[in-house]
Amino acid sequence: MSKNSEIAAKVLDLVGGKENVQSVVHCATRLRFVLNDEGKADTESLKADSDVIQVVQSGGQYQVVIGSHVSDVYQELMGLANFNGENANAEAKKGNPLNQLVDVISSIFTPFLGAMAGAGVLKGFLTLALTLGWTTDTSGLYTVLFSVADGLFTYLPVILAFTAAQKFKTNPYLAVALGMALVHPSITAAAGAGLEMNFLGIPIILGATGYTSSVIPIILAVYVQSFVERFFKKVVPSFLQIIVVPLLVFLVMAPVTFIAIGPLGTIFGNWLGSAYNGIYGISPILAGIVMGGLWQVFVMFGMHWGFVPIMMVNLGQGADSLMPMLLPAVLAQGGAALAVFFMTKSVKLKGLALSSTVTSIFGITEPTVYGVTLPLKKPFIAACIAGAVGGAFVGFQQVSNYSFGLVSLLSLPGFIPQDTKDMSGLVMAAVGTAIAFVLAFILTYVLRFDDPAEASEAAVTPAATPTGTKKLERFVLTSPLEGKIVPLNDVPDPVFSSGALGKGVAVEPIVGELYAPADGEITTLFPTGHAVGLTSTEGAEILMHIGMDTVSLEGEGFEKMVKQGDKVKKGDLLIRFDIEKIKAAGLPVITPVVVTNANDYLDVLDMNQTEILSGEEFLTIVPNE
Repeated sequence: MSKNSEIAAKVLDLVGGKENVQSVVHCATRLRFVLNDEGKADTESLKADSDVIQVVQSGGQYQVVIGSHVSDVYQELMGLANFNGENANAEAKKGNPLNQLVDVISSIFTPFLGAMAGAGVLKGFLTLALTLGWTTDTSGLYTVLFSVADGLFTYLPVILAFTAAQKFKTNPYLAVALGMALVHPSITAAAGAGLEMNFLGIPIILGATGYTSSVIPIILAVYVQSFVERFFKKVVPSFLQIIVVPLLVFLVMAPVTFIAIGPLGTIFGNWLGSAYNGIYGISPILAGIVMGGLWQVFVMFGMHWGFVPIMMVNLGQGADSLMPMLLPAVLAQGGAALAVFFMTKSVKLKGLALSSTVTSIFGITEPTVYGVTLPLKKPFIAACIAGAVGGAFVGFQQVSNYSFGLVSLLSLPGFIPQDTKDMSGLVMAAVGTAIAFVLAFILTYVLRFDDPAEASEAAVTPAATPTGTKKLERFVLTSPLEGKIVPLNDVPDPVFSSGALGKGVAVEPIVGELYAPADGEITTLFPTGHAVGLTSTEGAEILMHIGMDTVSLEGEGFEKMVKQGDKVKKGDLLIRFDIEKIKAAGLPVITPVVVTNANDYLDVLDMNQTEILSGEEFLTIVPNE
């Protein structure tokens, strides 16, 4: 079983099992669950898990932040059960209207957010290429790439119809047919020509451009379709439903959509855009301060989805002023993380801070926020202040965006209008973003933070010696098993043998009992019982993996004596396991014992033993001088 499949199985177990999952989607870094009962989820164990960055409960969703490989974990998760189908009849999750609205928006936009962001960035770069004279709008290269970049937005109602149908539990193909009708060339041409149309004498209002690139009309239409379809399924005999139900849905929804829902959706969308633009018109600087300063807070609680329709409506009207003000907020987190990289003495935090700086440049801030700035508190505050300053600058310059995309440096070409090719917006947005990045870096240095490496050093530093100097003491782990010692590089698994997971040794056990090698806390315990992670009181993170590929036994032959979060003493029994059952399954029983944060120490040394009893000293951890 792969690492991602192990994470998926573990997360599923800790959220209460598949019977507790009503639906699940993923975004750039998070698994977004809608649970039947959030009280059944083991939130503390998830937060303590090394494979989980953070857990956020907001907007009616139970969000498990995994990181940039979340899509791989999601695929493994969906292989365990078709959550979005199995629980299709589950009662809709209740909550306040805001939570329900956020849940609806995120569920509809999340599945194709990556495609939409990629198309938006491509469209922006094509505009940049035209501006710099690298190509012309009549070239084959431009035409082909622009058809991909612009096609998604032109026919956006079709994609929204499909994802909305999944959310509202209605036939997605009937919904897609409605979406196609809204953007059909005959409808678009009639709107563009300003033709007056009616349906049985009832006027049809199409607007100047019809429904291409629209958002709200199709979402409302599919929502109404879900009720219409359920009604007809109740009254139409089952043997006729395959033909009659779609026919009746079309006969009802087509006129209702064009006569009522479409115009109302357009009016509502225009109202949203006008409301935001009215606030922006009062003070672009104030709008920039608020959005730039609080954007990461909105992201943390999932509230940022509420702004997506506003941005889409603004783009439908020609340009959006909201998204440019968010770019400084995103890059400010990267600036704070870079300062942490230079300031911290922790090797582990340095690596995380540097990688997080890079991911923030590409618009992925969850690892930065949850892994670096927020746990340290002051860097997060510094980034929010810097984001507000940068947002105010961008607002003052009244920068607009003309192409949807993730908020990242790759978004900058989207700030060039296709008609005038004026690059001033791109330049001013870049300046505002640079201000936020540099200011976040400087403020982090000024505010400083409690370095976890210094705290750890203080925890293991004994009293001053007679010379007045302080000395760090090495500490010893005892063997969790009885058996034969095997060098780690002889373990039949490249992840362990290469040392990628840390330094240590392996044991070929002769007794099926695993004991605690140190005082500490159980921070990882797989549902199958085949692997245990313990963090010692000295800070060493110890992983013990019983056998190879034993997760495939699905817990058969393993008896857990502790649970995640338990405090244990050295020598406490953690797991009983059946050696013969493991061997009968054709699996190696060799058990690696590794210190996964070995880079935080000078060295991890074995004692050159060939055989070991449980409780004997067998690994020495040497702190950095």
